[in-house]
Amino acid sequence: MNKFMTFDKYRVFETEFAGRPLKVETGKMTQLANGACLVTYGDTTVHCAVTASAKPREGVDFFPLSVDYEEKLYSVGRIPGSYLKREGRPTEHAILTSRVIDRPIRPLFDKSMRNDVSIVCTVMSVDPDCQPEIIAMVGASIAISISDIPWNGPISGCSVGMVDGEFVINPTEEQRKVSKMSTTVASTSERIAMIEAGADCVSDEDMYNAIMFGHEANQKIIEFINSIKAEIGKPKFEFASLEPDHDMFEAIKAFAEEDVKAALDTDDKTVRDERLKPIYEAVHAKFDELYPEQEAMIDECLYKTQKFIVRRWLLDEQKRVDGRGMDDIRPLASEVGVLPRVHGSGMFTRGQTQVLTVATLGSIGDKQLLDGIDGETEKRYIHHYNFPSYSVGETKPSRGPGRREIGHGALAERALLPVIPSVEDFPYALRLVSEVLSSNGSTSQGSICGSTLALMDAGVPIKAPVAGISCGLITEGERWMTMVDIQGLEDFFGDMDFKVAGTHEGITAIQMDLKISGLTPEMVKEALEKTHKARLFILDEVMLKAIAEPRPELSPYAPKMFTTTIPADKISEVIGKSGKVIKEIQAECEVKIDIEEDGELGQVFVAGLDADKCRRAIDIIQTISSDPEPGAMYLGKVTRIMDFGAFVEIAPGKEGLVHVSQLDVKRTENVTDVVNVGDIIRVMVTEIDDKGRLNLSRRQVLIDVDGLTPEDDGDDKSQRPRRPRNNDRGRRNGGRR
Repeated sequence: MNKFMTFDKYRVFETEFAGRPLKVETGKMTQLANGACLVTYGDTTVHCAVTASAKPREGVDFFPLSVDYEEKLYSVGRIPGSYLKREGRPTEHAILTSRVIDRPIRPLFDKSMRNDVSIVCTVMSVDPDCQPEIIAMVGASIAISISDIPWNGPISGCSVGMVDGEFVINPTEEQRKVSKMSTTVASTSERIAMIEAGADCVSDEDMYNAIMFGHEANQKIIEFINSIKAEIGKPKFEFASLEPDHDMFEAIKAFAEEDVKAALDTDDKTVRDERLKPIYEAVHAKFDELYPEQEAMIDECLYKTQKFIVRRWLLDEQKRVDGRGMDDIRPLASEVGVLPRVHGSGMFTRGQTQVLTVATLGSIGDKQLLDGIDGETEKRYIHHYNFPSYSVGETKPSRGPGRREIGHGALAERALLPVIPSVEDFPYALRLVSEVLSSNGSTSQGSICGSTLALMDAGVPIKAPVAGISCGLITEGERWMTMVDIQGLEDFFGDMDFKVAGTHEGITAIQMDLKISGLTPEMVKEALEKTHKARLFILDEVMLKAIAEPRPELSPYAPKMFTTTIPADKISEVIGKSGKVIKEIQAECEVKIDIEEDGELGQVFVAGLDADKCRRAIDIIQTISSDPEPGAMYLGKVTRIMDFGAFVEIAPGKEGLVHVSQLDVKRTENVTDVVNVGDIIRVMVTEIDDKGRLNLSRRQVLIDVDGLTPEDDGDDKSQRPRRPRNNDRGRRNGGRR
């Protein structure tokens, strides 16, 4: 007898979000997870599941939460391009989205819990007008809320755009293309829990209003999630708190507090670390016997003692560890041209944080190709960030970039992208690499400053210089205070790292990390005000004094770039069968050629170290793409010598005869007296016969261009540098070289 499965717990919840339907399904899928849901927004569908281990993980002093945002290419109707034909490691976009979801969710868990918690958001279908990143955040919040895992949510998130001066919640694909900002705002029912923004130099006021606009929009979805939780939410399980025993903490604090104060009271991280070592040894010598097998808890008590001291100094005495005032910035230094041979380099130092950024220019073909689900297929501006262990005085082996490094590189990339010149104005691919040489807080913002210096040193005509700065926060009940330019200790023991990058004109990027449930509007406004003043000070007093504007010339080691356009239907002729023609041009002229089709035109990019050879390649391409006409002049290569003249190839497959009488203004007896095989000469098309054969003249070029006559003697002027003329086909990049 056949049995049919029924889903007695299946529920569907529906609402509207920014004018589009939002549907949540539970109880039919993923029965074994602690909590799960399928969320559909428009035609975007994301499956979210959360699980927790039954027992705490031993030997860890942190809450082990993992968030994974998984992009499936079937969601956009594509088959993966890899050999295995399956998704590989997460894309950078997926990693960044995982971090965005993690940041507002993590502070709402109890920090003393040690049970592993895993959140997995799988994108199953994508509607370009409904961003899956936002729905994944909402779905994760729903899955945790209805699960039995202890959590102080829910949260909601939305995207805020600015189109024609108006704020738009969850903008469509077309709206995102013209939006002045892309700001993700996550909220609890009372506070702003997370901000991640990229913007085209918008004002602080516009950014603040956008954040508040998103915060208000989130409240409706939070109410919706709470209604789902009230109907089907599970009771939360009990867990064993691994907070240190109160009496143990008080005893260790009383024993070590004064020594710890003396150790922390310095602006030198190295000195501070050295001072703390004997204190740790003394505490363990006294308390290891009193609290056997609890060495980790004793270390935790010492950590909490340091945190207690730093927070009390800030809140009660307005005293910072390094003696600065609340709005004072650490000593600053900027330097450009640090490295020889590279295309551009800049080093930025803030206190004991130091970042060296190197800029490399490449041909358009060096752009990065992307294989994700967000519709972005390539990018010509790439920023990488490296954080080696030596930067903090440690000895860990290098294992490649982790999520933190990828996130910081992406933040710097987002901060500088609005000032990068367009490909029409500057036809190069750009890669910046920020090497953190030493770290004592705010390395991501240091990399933004160092990158601006490197771009200007490289001669990249950026629209405006960008600086980055961070703002910290300390809270206690209703009391709170902010401080600008936080160092490592203030980041570890504080409640916020509010990073803002921008130009004189406005904000280009924001990233906010919190250890508390959220910020009030007043906190956001003050952070924006303080970072605005600080970034202008850094720009005017430090960075622009190192280099006031982009260098007028590119490095001699950077490729020279020339561009031209050809009819799109001629692209195949320039490339040739199996790429034969374009390979020949590249080999002969020692250049790299990239061609991109844009409607009825083909955009041609020629890059090489020798400008004359680049021009030669441009001439060849133009000759191939246009039918020669009488009167047109070309640079050609002598391919054969005959008694009656020389054959000259003006482009692959296009060859003509220069009769001996047309080789020079003077009478020529022997062809080899004037030219030899392999010579590059200028010729003019004088005739195209009825069979399509070209008759060429070198003599006419010498008369028309160089002004020679049959009476002229002296050296052969045919090898003079080519003079500019009105019908030159290669145009140089903005007259920069």
